[in-house]
Amino acid sequence: MAAPSTPRAPLSREAVLRAAITIADAQGLDALSMRSLGAALGVQAMSLYNHVANKDAVLDAIVDAVVAEIAVPLASEPWKVAMRKRATSAHAVLLRHPWACGLLMSRMNVGPAMLRYVDATLACLQAGGFSLPMADHAWNALDSYIYGFTLHKLNFPIQEEAYASMAAAYLPSLPQAQFPAMHALTVLVARGEHNGLHDLGFGLELLLDGLGRMRGG
Repeated sequence: MAAPSTPRAPLSREAVLRAAITIADAQGLDALSMRSLGAALGVQAMSLYNHVANKDAVLDAIVDAVVAEIAVPLASEPWKVAMRKRATSAHAVLLRHPWACGLLMSRMNVGPAMLRYVDATLACLQAGGFSLPMADHAWNALDSYIYGFTLHKLNFPIQEEAYASMAAAYLPSLPQAQFPAMHALTVLVARGEHNGLHDLGFGLELLLDGLGRMRGG
């Protein structure tokens, strides 16, 4: 006698969004459709519309779910400490969900997690002595850097462990007489005397120091 089949868990909005994030993480946003989402959940695509209005609603909800993973800054902390934690957390979360940067930069993201995140960021900067207009400029500058740095890291064509060997292989293309500075730097990377890795903290500290000077401390 055949074993009884395991009953399928009831479909819910949460299950739909979890499946959408799983597809996007594994295959990118191009693979995410109502049809592929239904297939992943073992249901007809039409069943999904009882829980989400359409694909746009799915995209809005999953990017908000990603934002909910980012550490929310605390107004009780020194603003630079809070902004460092925020940047480091955002970068790590966006590396886990490589598709999310594009949505954050291209959509009107006004979900509950995003609203809490932005409000907490503004409140923290305001508590640190920024006017609200300056706080607005500050968090936009920080986010532009975080998103840009993350996209660069996600799309850079060389793996970190291959930097030294790639530098050694590329050195003959940089004649010392023609490109003295690039040649010297590439020699350092090839020898392992400089890792050549992009550093989130380097640019972040420049931004934080500049913002501190602009607010007067």
